[in-house]
Amino acid sequence: MGERNLGLKRLIAAAVILPCLIAYIYFLPPPYFLTLLVGISVLAMREFYVMYKVPLKLYLPGTLIGGILFYISCVHPAYFLDGIFIGLLLLLLIRLLTIRTPLGSMSEIGPIGVGFLYIAGFLSFQWFLRDDVLGARHIFFLYGSVWIADSAAYYIGTFLGKNKLYPAISPNKTVEGAFGSMLGGTVGAVIMKIIFNVNDITMMKAIVTGAVLGIAALIGDLIESMFKRDAGVKDSSNLIPGHGGLLDKIDSVLIAGPILYLLLRYS
Repeated sequence: MGERNLGLKRLIAAAVILPCLIAYIYFLPPPYFLTLLVGISVLAMREFYVMYKVPLKLYLPGTLIGGILFYISCVHPAYFLDGIFIGLLLLLLIRLLTIRTPLGSMSEIGPIGVGFLYIAGFLSFQWFLRDDVLGARHIFFLYGSVWIADSAAYYIGTFLGKNKLYPAISPNKTVEGAFGSMLGGTVGAVIMKIIFNVNDITMMKAIVTGAVLGIAALIGDLIESMFKRDAGVKDSSNLIPGHGGLLDKIDSVLIAGPILYLLLRYS
């Protein structure tokens, strides 16, 4: 009964969020999508830093600097390395001058760097997908494929799963659910190609790309589970009641987005 209720909550959340996301991306010009990505990256980085118990005096400037660097990497990439140097120097100075002990310095600074690269760095690929010739179509292709892959993995794993996939990282993941993710990604990619007329992707390429995105979505979920288990938490936050945090919602696309970008660019 609990699994059914959870599944119903997932469907209701998707039914509310997905149409709003599609309308936002489709009807508004690209800068609005960039604003959305910056906001998501800032909130998700904050969750990551709080999850790892980074002190407030470090994670607040770390989150702000991360958001600024994300924007620079998308809009002014020529200045990105300059921004990295200035941002890291500021964080090191803040740590040096405000916390009068060297103990724990790496465990406090480390998560800020990893969180930025893992969240903002991976998320920035979605801006490059949105900023290409076909614009929003590739974003719809990405999110539709990943959402159907996640849903198929959840339901097939729940009702048919018997063989554990990686219990040390995610006890509920099963081999059957992993195959469900790959199958769902394939189905989702084909559906998204047809609905949104993604004409730079052939049907055969959509099938292969969808399967790869299904695997990437599963890997993204496992990576976030690895971080959460290391930090000793169940969810990245309680931002979304019954669903966890924002990072819990975007973990799959954090990996799938760069994978799709690379597949489209080099194939």
